[in-house]
Amino acid sequence: MKFTAQQIAEILEGDVVGNPDIEVSRLAKIEEGFEGTITFLANPKYTPHIYTTKASVVIVNKSFAPENKIKTTLIKVEDAYLAFSKILDYYNSVKLNKTGIEQPSFVSDSATYGKDVYIGAFSYIGENVVMGENVKIFPSAYIGDNVVLGDNTIIFSGAKIYSETIIGKNCVINAGAIVGADGFGFAPNEDGSYSKIPQTGNVIIEDFVDIGAATTIDRATLGSTIIRAGVKLDNQIQIAHNVEIGENTVIAAQTGVAGSSKIGKNCQIGGQVGIAGHITIGDNVKIQAQSGIGRHVKDNEILQGSPALKLSDYNKSYVHFKNLPAIVKNIYNLEKNKWE
Repeated sequence: MKFTAQQIAEILEGDVVGNPDIEVSRLAKIEEGFEGTITFLANPKYTPHIYTTKASVVIVNKSFAPENKIKTTLIKVEDAYLAFSKILDYYNSVKLNKTGIEQPSFVSDSATYGKDVYIGAFSYIGENVVMGENVKIFPSAYIGDNVVLGDNTIIFSGAKIYSETIIGKNCVINAGAIVGADGFGFAPNEDGSYSKIPQTGNVIIEDFVDIGAATTIDRATLGSTIIRAGVKLDNQIQIAHNVEIGENTVIAAQTGVAGSSKIGKNCQIGGQVGIAGHITIGDNVKIQAQSGIGRHVKDNEILQGSPALKLSDYNKSYVHFKNLPAIVKNIYNLEKNKWE
């Protein structure tokens, strides 16, 4: 799909300097731009590239004043970075704006869906599924019985949404994610074997939640595993049964959260963090990558290490840890001199 510089300027409420009729159809970095692409200049260190770029259109701040001749068409806006982000979002929405039901696919007779739905080939839609307007289900996705998908939610290829799951509006479930699989519940027997505990709950995901590729969220044993509005989960995260994650919390890749733990709102959790079961983490908590959390955490704490300490305590301790060989040597010498 092609857009003129003038059309883009109208979307961004910007001003065109150059040819308003020049067309673009792709996005590019300023240093890699070529004819037919649009890019942006926000960071001053990239300014030299604007004089050499082959991109057809460059979005710049209104304060930008060229020092040399520029061949490309400019669109001047208040904030070039935010404007380009808006173009990225618009471009992505156009690219994903598919509608209709492709074949072969299976849609249960009892399933219902709103207008502008898209169901890709080889997808399965189970009994009593309810899909809102503009829901997009990409090829080879599985939607189990009694699932609810809110307006504008996107389920990418290969994602599996197990039965009874409720997903709100404007959510994104990326490829390979599994939502609603059984939680890890087994009871030990006297002979050393294990009996499976039925997982009869579900998963509830509220509005504006993003779930990364290959991330897994287990259904509750009883009740619900709950992901609150605005949560962002990276790729390859494990969320166990009966966990609750508060609003606008973000979690980076390869983190694992054990069963029945509660994480507050507005938390920031780094990659490869391990969180033990049945603990509560407060609001606005920040946890550094590869930390291990095995205790309750109060609001506003910043933690690092395994087991995790307050970040300030960890940094002070680490200074001594780095010097440990020298400290041990000094102690050895003191002991040696004592007995001489």
